[in-house]
Amino acid sequence: MQKTASLQQLLEDRIKELHFPASPNDLYDPLRYFMTLGGKRTRPMLTLLGCELFGQPGEKALNAALAIELFHNFTLIHDDIMDQAPLRRGNPTVHAKWNVNVGILSGDVLFVKAFERLADNPSEYLPDLIEVFTRTATEVCEGQQLDMDFESREDVSIPEYIDMIRLKTSVLLGAALEMGAIVGDASPRNKQLIYDFGVHTGIAFQLQDDLLDLFADPDKFGKQVGGDILANKKTFLLIKAKELAASNALYASSFQAMLNEKDATRKVELAQRLFEQMGVRELARKEMERYNQLALAAIHEIDVPHEQKVELLSLAQFLMNRDV
Repeated sequence: MQKTASLQQLLEDRIKELHFPASPNDLYDPLRYFMTLGGKRTRPMLTLLGCELFGQPGEKALNAALAIELFHNFTLIHDDIMDQAPLRRGNPTVHAKWNVNVGILSGDVLFVKAFERLADNPSEYLPDLIEVFTRTATEVCEGQQLDMDFESREDVSIPEYIDMIRLKTSVLLGAALEMGAIVGDASPRNKQLIYDFGVHTGIAFQLQDDLLDLFADPDKFGKQVGGDILANKKTFLLIKAKELAASNALYASSFQAMLNEKDATRKVELAQRLFEQMGVRELARKEMERYNQLALAAIHEIDVPHEQKVELLSLAQFLMNRDV
């Protein structure tokens, strides 16, 4: 992982060097603030490693990686507004620290800055990079809209949920890798395979998040356990439990009682116990593992020596190495 560490440092250094004009203050100060809040930088690292995978130096994909990171942070600023979230990474969100209008405008500028970085790539790569970037940006918005639509729907199916998390979360991981592969001069088949690896890994990661939200060790999780169930959020767990309850009168009664429970602690405990009894926890774990195996199958098919895959596989394993 030594190469990953050096690329991570290069990425952090370049992010710190990002320049925003001094004025208007209320447009650019929020961006300077937000970009210093840190984060794992997973997506831009995938771009750099995606380039390395095909025998090119990761630095070659640095502008593509920065474009991915700027776009990701734009989505976070706007997501926080839509979710009315007061905190991001333990600090006040942009709209909470300034106001909603500032958050919207500064987020928009970050999206434009992402295109500026994208345009800094060599001209021979730009058509493919722009196609992937614009397609993915649209899909992320589609996923966000579906997630909001689900809040008022009672008939969300598992396939619909998987498609929503694919669009909202996973396609950006796939795009980050594919953009690195483009700059790394990968073949069309290898670009598709690395994209598939990213998308399948992203779905597995989100399913793992669903599990962790309800079943994680509170001391390790870092946030409230059961937040999704307290909000009756339609995750894989809740949708699958509702499906099973529809064909079992005993489960149906317990499921409805859990939904109606007003005491937060009691509601989380009821959900944990019921989802264990119904086998929902195990079904979610199996679905997570199925997508993890699809991801591994895709990267296995990529036509490069195995040693060139080690860093990327290690990062993917790190993402999935959380107790559920």
